[in-house]
Amino acid sequence: MTNLPPNHPLRIELNDEVHARPPERLIAPMRVTYLALFADLNQREASWRAVCELAQRYGKAPPPAGTNHYSDDFGPFRLKWERHSEFVRFKFIVADPPHAAHADPFVFPAIAAVPADWVAALPGSVIAAAHVALLKAGGTAPHHRDLAAEHFGGNVLIGSAVSNNAASVYTDFRIQADGFSRFLILDRDTTPWQAGRITQRLLEIDTYRVLAMMALPVARSLSPLLARAGQELGDTTAALVTAGEADEPLLLDRLTKLSAEIDSAQARSRFRLSAADAYDDLVQRRIVELREDRIHGLQTFREFTERRMAPAMNTCRSVSGRIESLSQRVARATQLLSTRVDITRERQNQTLLESMNRRVKLQLRLQSTVEGLSVAAITYYVASLVGHAAEALEAAGIPAHPAIAEGIAIPVVAGGLAFGIGRIRRLITRSH
Repeated sequence: MTNLPPNHPLRIELNDEVHARPPERLIAPMRVTYLALFADLNQREASWRAVCELAQRYGKAPPPAGTNHYSDDFGPFRLKWERHSEFVRFKFIVADPPHAAHADPFVFPAIAAVPADWVAALPGSVIAAAHVALLKAGGTAPHHRDLAAEHFGGNVLIGSAVSNNAASVYTDFRIQADGFSRFLILDRDTTPWQAGRITQRLLEIDTYRVLAMMALPVARSLSPLLARAGQELGDTTAALVTAGEADEPLLLDRLTKLSAEIDSAQARSRFRLSAADAYDDLVQRRIVELREDRIHGLQTFREFTERRMAPAMNTCRSVSGRIESLSQRVARATQLLSTRVDITRERQNQTLLESMNRRVKLQLRLQSTVEGLSVAAITYYVASLVGHAAEALEAAGIPAHPAIAEGIAIPVVAGGLAFGIGRIRRLITRSH
């Protein structure tokens, strides 16, 4: 045995993921009932608990916590349960007893073998429910009108030969009075795994078709908003051409509110519209995997989805593109107006700075005038003091000549004051 380095922590999980949801082995004649329930996180967890309760009721080992798929034979029926990101699905499988070979397979569907109280208590809301009848094809292929009259209330059928003509499948994609749609599979030469894959693809087409279409009401609800927002954006953009500086703040406020409204709508709808694309892609992939051949007089599954689903999906994509384009247009208009507002503000700031400069220069002139007056006043008072001091000396008998002393003091004091004030101004200017 070769010694390998340790496994990556996700190696086993990722390797087994491709084998996580294999189709059930089906051998005609069989009846299958399928339920897909739209569920939030709590409801998906409650769905797991419901499966555990059903398993315990029939003495079976329940699925481990955290598991997303489970399959077991409960005796009266086989159960397959799967948990997905938005929904959970149940598949109940019952083999036809020999005496029921010629009975209507939709009169006693597989779900009749499941406890009714347990089914009624399942969490979530139904997005797809179907009965599937897997029957052995006879020697002569029945006419689709006879099949429609016998099993589908005379409705127009969609159908095709699949898997290189190994089986023929029929449905009308309508919900019958019992709340279930119906699929009829006539098995010519399929293996059990092949029959299981065909059944699984048909049911997934039905489920993903509905999930994709869930975006259509969202798209329709957004159309009035987009029309109004587009008109308002056009009016606001047109007003920018002739708007003055006084109008710019008001226009910017309108654009900001419009941007917030569009972003809010985009956030609410982004997931549903994006999911519609993903589910539509799954529908188309499952149809390709059927490998259809035409049955004369019937629409194939591809033709049905192209004629019925494609317009709805195009509407959803159109709305998604419109809201994205509108968001970008509002962002560009807001940026343009913000630039204009910034330029206006800079111009106003420049004007304000020029006004401040003029005021500062005026203040400097006034300050210089005040400084000159201050020098003169201080010189006057100091010279007067010197003159009084000289008069006092002269009165004491010392010849001091007050007038001469006062005259000499004036230029000395004035020069000293001017030099001192100038030095203080230079020190303050240098410190700044």
